[in-house]
Amino acid sequence: MKNNRIEIYTDGSCHTKIGIGAWAALILLTDRREILTGVEEDTTHNRMELVSVIKAIGFVANNKPEASLRIYSDSQYVCTLPDRLPRLAQNAFLTRRGTEIQNADLVKTFIKLTEAHDIEWIKIKAHQRDGSEQANHNRFVDKLSRKLVRERIVQLKFRSDLQKG
Repeated sequence: MKNNRIEIYTDGSCHTKIGIGAWAALILLTDRREILTGVEEDTTHNRMELVSVIKAIGFVANNKPEASLRIYSDSQYVCTLPDRLPRLAQNAFLTRRGTEIQNADLVKTFIKLTEAHDIEWIKIKAHQRDGSEQANHNRFVDKLSRKLVRERIVQLKFRSDLQKG
């Protein structure tokens, strides 16, 4: 890894029936690893995938703004978004029906952050078990985001059970 290149692994997860989601990002700096996480309610898989990337880029922007980034994601949605941005912006983030695209708020934030950095996007296959460094890091953020979703569901169930009496 070059001194000014930072590798980032991102993933998001969501329990779609109840809308509980979580995201995780692993940022490999030259001298340390940073792990960022979060949990949200009333969300989707795609939102969590986007949030993980946005939070990671935001962290780098605040700590190593001159760095170039290599972002690994198993999300087709995220990895193809940079190529779709010019057309989305040209269409004012509206669908053919004239309604705002899904996740427009996050897509606009994504644009602002990605324009400020040299980013190489790497689409990685989900749930790999081949033992490579990329697969191990991807599995790490995948497992972490899923674990956070499960923990939040347990917290909410526990809180509900306490309220019932």
